[in-house]
Amino acid sequence: MPRVKVARKSTAIDMTAMCDVAFLLLTFFILSAKPKSQDPVKAEIPAATSISTIPETDFATILVGSGKVFFGVEGDDVRKKTLSLMAEKYKLTFTADEANIFSGLQSFGVPISQLHQLLAMSTKDRASLVQPGIHVDTTATNELFDWVHSARVATKFLHDKDLKIGIKGDSQEEYPTIDKVIATLQKQRINRFNLITTLKTAK
Repeated sequence: MPRVKVARKSTAIDMTAMCDVAFLLLTFFILSAKPKSQDPVKAEIPAATSISTIPETDFATILVGSGKVFFGVEGDDVRKKTLSLMAEKYKLTFTADEANIFSGLQSFGVPISQLHQLLAMSTKDRASLVQPGIHVDTTATNELFDWVHSARVATKFLHDKDLKIGIKGDSQEEYPTIDKVIATLQKQRINRFNLITTLKTAK
């Protein structure tokens, strides 16, 4: 009895489900990724061999470069509360729009008297602006002291946690500016802080 020949057909694989999964994963990574912010001043930070990630909450960064000091704190809610406390201390008023803009700033380096002008700028103009730095004179005007103190109070009030502080300095920065920053922290009895470095490559 002759065999019945089965007609050969090309193999077809439905990739619809795979494409859906791929696009879902891609969307998740895009939405959950945190963009790297551009520092307001270029700083060649020193290298180290130990690895420790920077916290994404309850953390403030003091950037030192070109003899200037910049300040930034993590968390939109903490930034808004910090601005509110500084406005109360310096008898200033910031609108809701200005508070929203400030909550999106990763770091800044202007005296508080110039903060209104900074917030009124467009994002492009702020990125290209050469900021003069925050006052950190340990004998006279020390606005950095007030920014750090307000950020600590805001973090404790909102999250009931102590604010951790990191110093990110240029490896070529002269010591007097770093000394003023450390003295400012010690005035608030902050004797433990992080030094932000880059990973040292093997020779």
